[in-house]
Amino acid sequence: MTSQAVPLHLTKSAPAHVVAVLAFDGMAPFELGVVVEVFGLARPELGDLPWYELRVCSAEPGRDLRVVGGFTLRAEHGLEALSAADTVIIPGVSPAGGTIAPSLVDALLKAHARGARLVSICSGAFALAATGLLDGRRATTHWRYARTLAERHPAVEVDADVLYVDNGDVLTSAGSAAGIDLCLYLVRADHGAAVANTVARRFVVPPHREGGQAQFIEAAVGEIGPDGADDGISRSMAWALQRLYGPLSVPALARAANMSERSFLRHFTRRNGVSPIRWVVSQRIAASLPLLESGEGTVDEVAAAVGFDSTATYRHHFTRQMRTTPTAYRKAFVRVTAPLAGS
Repeated sequence: MTSQAVPLHLTKSAPAHVVAVLAFDGMAPFELGVVVEVFGLARPELGDLPWYELRVCSAEPGRDLRVVGGFTLRAEHGLEALSAADTVIIPGVSPAGGTIAPSLVDALLKAHARGARLVSICSGAFALAATGLLDGRRATTHWRYARTLAERHPAVEVDADVLYVDNGDVLTSAGSAAGIDLCLYLVRADHGAAVANTVARRFVVPPHREGGQAQFIEAAVGEIGPDGADDGISRSMAWALQRLYGPLSVPALARAANMSERSFLRHFTRRNGVSPIRWVVSQRIAASLPLLESGEGTVDEVAAAVGFDSTATYRHHFTRQMRTTPTAYRKAFVRVTAPLAGS
């Protein structure tokens, strides 16, 4: 995962950033619903902030498209609207690894040539790979399809362990729910962490998930045991989020969960896919983003404010998680939020 996506330069007078999503016959509705929820829903909680303009597009606009689950939908826009959008999102194609229509490939290439940001969810990566734009680049898809993607497109560096990959102009995500992660990431890149957190709260999901999709490969979902272990983990996480700015240790977290350290470590890692300390680090990095974006305080002060014992440790973990430095991240967002000439 990188943070190279080009942020939006939005003012009240700027035209809306157009997001186009592909609809097709036989599609599953979840991923389309995610895109509609994030980019098409009105956001009165954000005040006057300009939001996106969503367009649902199809190769056959106006025709009823069959959707998994026994209903139909009709897209108002055709592929010409998709090629004219600022961000193009391709949900999971069916069948994964099947032939991608030349008309879709052409529309994607036209959009990219115009400077659009191309995004895939799940097996939608096969459509992006068909354009050749992923050649020589890292990309991801659902872990079940990763080998097929690598075989069909050997020039693509397929990474089946991550939730999403950002190449700046082309972004790919893993299974369907990872589309939520990537869409929130796009909002964060466009508008900053505070706005992304607001959208995530309305979605009732975390604004950022640490860990990759490897934790989900053929893994059974753990049940809440008779000792209430899962409730204990929830309590400890809520307790930690209120105390990010001070020292946190596994023994302290285990006490908050009313569990032994050994049991706590086992249950926490099974539930979250990462160790407690790695989760704490991830939450501290997330808490630092609005501080960096505000432009106030030094990086040293930000590091201390979110609980890191040294700036060097903060820089190390920030770069590992965000694929950029705190200073570079701050410069990008300070530049974005500065008023445009004449505005």
